Order: sequence, then structure tokens, then C-alpha cells
Amino acid sequence: MSAQQILTAGGDSPTCLRPAATVMRLARMGSFHQSRLSFMRVLLRHLKHHGWRFDRPVWRIDTHGVGVATYRASGPERCYTLVAFAHDLPDELRSDRVIAEAWDATFALHDGHPDESDIERLARNVPYQEAGRISDAELVLSRANRSVRLFDYVAGCLAAGEQPDLERIEPVGYLMRTTAVYGSGKFGAADRDLWAERSEFAGSFQPELLSVWLIRAFTIDMVEHMASVRAPDTAVTLAPEIRRRIGVGNSTGLGMAPFLINHPALIHSWIAARETALARVRAVKTAGHTEIDRFEQLVERSAVNAADWHVEHDYQAKKVDSLRADLATIHAYIRRTDMSVDYAWNRLYEWGEATLGFEGQEQLVSLILEPYPHLVDDLAITMATDEVSGFRIDGSMSVANLRDILEQTYDWTDAVDFGSREAQARVWYVSEEKLEPRLGERFEEPIADYELPLAPGRDARLALQTLADFEDEDAIAGFLLAYPEHRHITRRAQLIVNCPYGEIRDNTIAADMLPIDLLRCKLSFFGATKFDPRSDRWLRITMFQGAPFPDELAELDPDELVYPPLPSGA
Repeated sequence: MSAQQILTAGGDSPTCLRPAATVMRLARMGSFHQSRLSFMRVLLRHLKHHGWRFDRPVWRIDTHGVGVATYRASGPERCYTLVAFAHDLPDELRSDRVIAEAWDATFALHDGHPDESDIERLARNVPYQEAGRISDAELVLSRANRSVRLFDYVAGCLAAGEQPDLERIEPVGYLMRTTAVYGSGKFGAADRDLWAERSEFAGSFQPELLSVWLIRAFTIDMVEHMASVRAPDTAVTLAPEIRRRIGVGNSTGLGMAPFLINHPALIHSWIAARETALARVRAVKTAGHTEIDRFEQLVERSAVNAADWHVEHDYQAKKVDSLRADLATIHAYIRRTDMSVDYAWNRLYEWGEATLGFEGQEQLVSLILEPYPHLVDDLAITMATDEVSGFRIDGSMSVANLRDILEQTYDWTDAVDFGSREAQARVWYVSEEKLEPRLGERFEEPIADYELPLAPGRDARLALQTLADFEDEDAIAGFLLAYPEHRHITRRAQLIVNCPYGEIRDNTIAADMLPIDLLRCKLSFFGATKFDPRSDRWLRITMFQGAPFPDELAELDPDELVYPPLPSGA
């Protein structure tokens, strides 16, 4: 039976997708985990399936760890090259903040194979990041800083001829962390239109994630190089099983948070794919022994990951504790439950929804998808949408129709008193200095005049109040001519009616709103793990931890390596 047949099967098959009102709450979105549909995993599956090859044409790094290296990815039709510049950065200049002006390493992803003139051009610009300029021959601009203590520890071990202790590596998970990964036309890079139709970049954020994966290889080469510089006679390279447990870190702040609000059609495509995958698996009538065994093993491996997930932020620490308990509860349920009954996966999901916290429920969703690649993986190609061509307001729509859309989509606002200070405490605005989104306090700072339209719940309620003065049969064109301030929410309502997963069902300017929930939702679709909030406004994550490196992708299954291995003898 095909995936589509299973999705639409009749009889007693549970085929309904979870309602947007359930899924699109910030507390739940801030509990999402990576899955088979995460963009990192989609990228590596494609590279492996199509036989991409990888090499390092240039390595000119001196004994101080300064120089240039290139990493080339060659596919059936095209190649891309990461040009990496290594710098000697004084400790006092090392900062993850967007206002930093120097980094341990800077990068550009070149479209093709760069010649020496390209490398020289990039050397004059890439180390300066926003102050420099790349060209449409580049797809991505990025930079990274070392995790100094872990980098020095690993280099010291290798220099002494020893392997580093995994117990020291796992809690951090990376030797370098990127502080920005820019693409899609930023700072001179190629516009998305120039590469969007390329098969290797089908889906979302594929050039950026290819860059990060190649940066990961550079970080390993750098630590092994510095170990060899310290002790050329005794230095060793990292053992493969230890090397794979080292990913790339990332520091992400408020600049990313409004993305989920500003791109409702795209976010709908991401979440609709995930919800469709869940519905397909819940509709499987008979769970096979192979799939059950696979699921149980991944529950155990997820528990290993949760045990190694250490955070200091109280909000996330409580969620991690809840996840650890929930994974133990899931494992006990599987051990005592007859999974041979009809629709066992649906029963498991419904039990989890009634029993587990949000962290456990959304981890369960990701794990349920794992044993069924033939039902899930084809949905990856649906996780992109054309938002450039524009969406025009239909001015002929009746007031009654618009009112119905607003009342149905934003029914949750009935319980919000937008006249209270708590309900409108925050203001989203753009920093003049860095031209990036910021979140301020409405009643403590003079910033209300600079507010961005990132509070659709409040704006929908205001539009409804104004619509009360119009007749049901009136066209909304007249309403908008009289009250143009409601154009943006009207446009949004007409778009959302066909994209139900594109709208967050929570107040995005409330005093208790946590931006890290927005960040985590987006980053889970990237495939990030070990979310580590440093405040309610920025966090660190790990990317590609456990994944194969370029020199071993042909022999290893990237999906098998996402979850950490069980301890020896388990």
C-alpha cells in the first residue's frame, strides 16, 4: 500500500491531522524535536543517494592555525566549495554577539570550484563578514568561534597520542559554533531564484546546511592540525566513533524569532508535512516486529541523548527532566503493551497525548516516524513554497467572510484582554544599529512608534472591532480604503485560511511570551539538538552531531546515526 493510500485509507483508520489549534501553541512548538523531515537529514540523504563526492583541494593553514582551506562537494551536475579562512583571534575579541567584528573562522560557500583569483577576492571580504562583500558566485556567508576549553582539551589529548573522553565531549557536542549563517542574497550572495530549482537544494535552507556540514569537517581538521603542530611525533587523529559525536554549535537570538510569524505559508508547509507524516503512521493498521523493535531501540537511544542534555536555564532544565521521565514512561508502556493490536501506533500516540508532557509528546511524534521512511521521506519535497511571487488581497471578499475567517482563526483571542498591560507588554522592532529584530518593553522604553506588525492576534481583534461598523455584504475594499492600517491582517487572514499551520495560536507580545519557543520550533526543523537557552531570548544548539563526515557518507546511513549509540553492553 502506498503512502498516499495509507493516508486516505477508509474504515477505522485514524487519518485526521492534529488540528492547528492543538499544534500551533507556543508551549508545544517550543517542545518540537528533530525528525526524519528535518532539513539536515534531508540534505544528507540526498547527497548519499545521488553519490556526491567530497575532497579538500586546498589546505594552507600555518603553525599558528591561520590560513585558508577549501572543501569541495561534487555531484552529478554541479559542485560547491566551502572556502574557509582560519584566524588567530585574541581571547578578548571572541564574542558570539552580532556586534562582534572578528571570529576564529570565516566562510563562504562558492558555486563551483574557485580559482586563486576567487580565493584572493574572498580573502579580502569574507573575514570582515557584513563589512565585506561577496558576489552571486557565492551562496552562503558564515563565521564561527571556538569552544575554547573543549577545543584545547581535544587538541591536547590528540597531541599526547590519546583519544578524548566522550563524557567531556557529549555535554557540549561541538568544537566550534557558528554565530551567523547568511544566504539568499544577503551581503551580495546569490539570490534564491538563481539556485532554487536545483534538485540538490529542494526543500528549505539546503545551501546553508551544506555549508555547516562542511564547516564541521573543517573544525575536525583544525583540531587535528593543531595537535600535530604541538607534538608531530605523538599526535593522533580522532577515532571515528568519537569524531562523529562532535557536531557544530550555533548561537541564535532574536533575529531569527520573527521568521515564524513573517512566513506563514512556509511554516505551514513545514508543519503540515510533519503532521501528515504522523497521520500516515497512525493510520498503519498492523505494526510489524521490525518496526516495533526499531522504535523501542530508538526510545532507549533518545534516553541516552536526554541524559547527556545539560542546561542551566531553569525553564529548559525542567523540560529536560520531564523528557527523561517521559522517555522512561514510554519505554515501560512499550514493554507491557501488546503492539500486535490494530492501529497500535495510533493507540500509542493517544496514550502519550493523555499521559506525557509536551516534551515527551513531541519526542514521541518524532520517534513514531522513524521506522517508516517509505511513509515519511517523500514529504520532504513539499516543505518549500514560493513566497516571492506575492499574494494579493482580494478586495471583493465580503465583510462577513473576512469576519468569519478572523473569528475562526483567532478564536483564542477571546480569552485575552488586550487592554491590559500584560497582554501588550512587548514591542517587536528593528535595531537601527544592526538592522535586526529586537524585543522591547512597551511601557519602559519609547519604542511603540517603531513597532513591527508581529502581533497578529491583537491586530485581528482590532480589525474585528472595526468591521462591526460595516454591513455583512459590503466588500472589504471599502473597509480597507477607510482603514488601511488593517491591510496587513486582512492579507494575512486571506492567506491563513488555506494555511492553517501558518499561524501561532498565542499572544506574541505578552509579558510571559518566551522567544526561545519560537527559536526552538524553527531550529527543530533544521535538525538541531541539545537546545541550551542562555536567556529567554537566545540559545545555543548542536547541529550534525552523530552524522557521518564527508569521507564516510558513502558507507554509513545518516539516519541511523542521528541518535547516540547505546552504552556498550546495553
